[in-house]
Amino acid sequence: MDSYEDCHSFRGLKGKNELDTSSLESVSSFAEKHKQADILVLNTGGPEPKEFFSITEDDWNHYHNQLFLGFCSLLQKIKINDNGYIFLMSSNVIKEPNAKLIISSAYRSAFSSVFKILSKEFAKRQISCINIAPGPIHTDRTKELIDDVDAFAETLPMKRLGKPQEIGDFVKSIVEHDIKYLSGAVINFDGANSNFVY
Repeated sequence: MDSYEDCHSFRGLKGKNELDTSSLESVSSFAEKHKQADILVLNTGGPEPKEFFSITEDDWNHYHNQLFLGFCSLLQKIKINDNGYIFLMSSNVIKEPNAKLIISSAYRSAFSSVFKILSKEFAKRQISCINIAPGPIHTDRTKELIDDVDAFAETLPMKRLGKPQEIGDFVKSIVEHDIKYLSGAVINFDGANSNFVY
């Protein structure tokens, strides 16, 4: 495995295995084609920024599936082989909810709770469940959320955004070195940007 991109995994809306987790039909079809895996990476895009009172019922339903139910369904339908790994790419909003990203904050936190509970069940088969909660990473999503990315980067402790490759190298290192005892942990991948201790 040369990078995170090489994991045999579900990677959300883009990549080798295209899947729209907002569509439960798409989730079922994907799981039918990919019945088992050694490594599963749960990762999907997020909703556009919206204030609470502008969120529609359709928004709630769509992202309930995309950020919560679709992932639950994948974990029920795809068998993770013994000694495998499940990586969840969540968000720093699970620790510091954001008023403009309330849908993401709510559903990512909800699924993180399910993921934590399941980590104990999967541990019986030496399957590690690791929740990676990225902060500002240099992705298209960040460009959608922030008008002036360069100016924003200057406000960060490291004066830059994180690189997707850094997350990929972290995942690769865990797998290559057979690191198992991180299971159940949330890794805050944010370049010292957050203020929380736990």
